Amino acid sequence: MKRKLLWKLCLILATGLVSFFYFLHLFTLKTEESMSFIAEQDRTQLQTWGAHAEQLYTAGKIDQLNAWLAQLKTQENTWISIAGFKVNHIAGEPFDKNIVGGYHFGRSVEWKIHLYFEQNPIMEIPFADSNASLLIKLPDRMRPGNHWTTTKFMLQIIMPMLVLVVLSIILYRHIITPLQKLEKATAEFSRGNFSVRVAKYLGGRKDELAQLALTFDKMASHIGELINNQRQLISDLSHELRTPLTRLDIAVENFDEQETKQHLERITRESKHIRKLVEDSLTLAWLENEKPIIKQEPVDLVDLLDVLIEDARYEFPDRKLVVNAPISAMIENSCHRALCPAIENVIRNALRYTPVSEQVTISMSLESGCYKLQISDQGPGIPEQFLEKVFEPFFRVDDARISEGDSFGLGLALAKRHLASVRAKIHAENDRNGGLVVVIMIPIY
Repeated sequence: MKRKLLWKLCLILATGLVSFFYFLHLFTLKTEESMSFIAEQDRTQLQTWGAHAEQLYTAGKIDQLNAWLAQLKTQENTWISIAGFKVNHIAGEPFDKNIVGGYHFGRSVEWKIHLYFEQNPIMEIPFADSNASLLIKLPDRMRPGNHWTTTKFMLQIIMPMLVLVVLSIILYRHIITPLQKLEKATAEFSRGNFSVRVAKYLGGRKDELAQLALTFDKMASHIGELINNQRQLISDLSHELRTPLTRLDIAVENFDEQETKQHLERITRESKHIRKLVEDSLTLAWLENEKPIIKQEPVDLVDLLDVLIEDARYEFPDRKLVVNAPISAMIENSCHRALCPAIENVIRNALRYTPVSEQVTISMSLESGCYKLQISDQGPGIPEQFLEKVFEPFFRVDDARISEGDSFGLGLALAKRHLASVRAKIHAENDRNGGLVVVIMIPIY
């Protein structure tokens, strides 16, 4: 799924926040409801007052009842009265008969108190054995929800703010942590640490930031490889240039008119060697650094081989060249300009390292969607541990595998890079009967 980070943020912000505020609303309502009831001790106090008033009323001590009610009114700074069920005033302060009901004069102590009403409600404590009730305006000290404004502010402002701050910190860390690791890796890379990688530090993340880390790792690997290859190429090139330049200097220093022809031949030969070394090195660097997209075209491998074999037989008339190939071998999406120098290099190497009067065998067969081109020589072969390294620039096993035509060890390296540009592969193996076998796998499509 694309844009995983987007969907993750949507899930957290949209679904998470909506759910949070929904449950916060429910919690606020629940808190408001729980704070709307008179406290247990206050309910007990009201009921105690009702019982005392009923006791005085039942005993007919109306004067004492009025005196006690007056004292309670002063004590609690409230309105208080006793009324009969027939809406008749019995004791205490008078009341407005137009605002009382036929059955209830006030609210029960068990009922909720509306926290948003400005006036305290009239509470009714019915007498158990008389048709009358104690009516009292709820004292301020018993009014529930005294801290409701502060509680509501905490629930609706402070708590969401804290949750959003925590959520912001979590999201910030979730996003900025890989970016910080990427920044640190970039700084390390700029200081020359080309082995630095980021993706392994991101755990199991599979979002855009993880993809960015993978892209950085690929870039770092590619650039590091290019820089190391260039450094190695420059080092090897400078080393290889010393010998022909030294010989060239000697030829120039010892130049005299009596041996003009000999010195000119030496200067010409060394100049050709230097030119070939520089050209091959530049070609190799171009193939490795640019990874060029070769023009794709159909190629008949048999026709290509015919031309190369004809040139090889002319150049090495003292070696035998045996060819086993089909009548035609067409491949698509390839390029003869890449295949030709690569195969020619391998064939010439095989002929150079094969003793005079011995043979080189070239065979071609179809195998697993590829044409398998096999060039076998009867030379000294290569130690097993060096079979892969012979395709590295300037690598030479020993003088047994060095020829004048490829004295710099670039032939097989160039062949491998040329073949890679058309998706072909090459490897070398020793023949059990002696000699080296180079196998080239060229895809048909």
